[in-house]
Amino acid sequence: MNINLIGVPLFYGCDRPGVEFGPNALRDNELRQILSVDGKHKIYDLGNLYVETVDEKDKYTNHSVMKYLSPITEVNTNLAHIVYNSLTSDCFPFVVGGDHSLGLGSVAGAAKFHGDDFGVIWIDAHGDINTDTTSPSGNVHGMPLAASMGLGYKGLVDIYVEGRKVKPSNIFILGARDLDKGELDLIKELGLNVWTTKAIKDKGTEEVINEFYNAIQAAKINNFHLSFDIDCLDSSLVPGTGTPVSEGLSIEEVTDITKSVLETKKVRSMDFVEFNPKLDIEDITLSSCIKMLKVISENL
Repeated sequence: MNINLIGVPLFYGCDRPGVEFGPNALRDNELRQILSVDGKHKIYDLGNLYVETVDEKDKYTNHSVMKYLSPITEVNTNLAHIVYNSLTSDCFPFVVGGDHSLGLGSVAGAAKFHGDDFGVIWIDAHGDINTDTTSPSGNVHGMPLAASMGLGYKGLVDIYVEGRKVKPSNIFILGARDLDKGELDLIKELGLNVWTTKAIKDKGTEEVINEFYNAIQAAKINNFHLSFDIDCLDSSLVPGTGTPVSEGLSIEEVTDITKSVLETKKVRSMDFVEFNPKLDIEDITLSSCIKMLKVISENL
């Protein structure tokens, strides 16, 4: 497989500096070698996207609620085009963040390429389905999946390609455990496919994976974008992330789920986000990231 490695050094979506150093920190710890799996995959490192420097005092310049709206929109428009071009050249776009607001661009680029035969798998402690009217924080990294469904602020919904990128019925969320009221209401209203951390713990990964397989088979989708947020793991395993959540999944549980998703052979693009090396403690998060990146690369 040809893999395009795309770094997105963006912290504006989470409004917590440090996560922008994630792509290069992982590169410095043999990310390219890990992804290549001893030559199984050919890695083309496209470097990092340019991110405009914006002073903190100007973060509400473009919107009264959403922070850093203009640079987030610009970066994601550029990312969408790179993801789209990667897919047109038969390369697998592997996007490394940076915060999860980059999902706006990666999903948009993949959606343009795949059209209606397209779904999104979101492995995350959070739903990321807030909008500018429901978000308690105004942080855009909690909004990319809502905007991809065509919900919320038009400027986010229309990134790269105007309008909705993916049907709500074609979205599959795994590992959520920190959901805001607006997100819970939306999940119920739209009947979204969500397997919470509690469901995974209660049922076991095997049963949840079977339910997931049945759901994607019923949806008849052949092309998925996988977005992986490291905070799906328990906070003890990832102290170096902006929004760690306790009572999360173990490495073994996340490994089982991620392997099962990739074994469908329907994942065509991917994000790996929210590693903040500045918050890490004794390289605990780095170690967890390396473990998961090895699982991912070996099963692509």
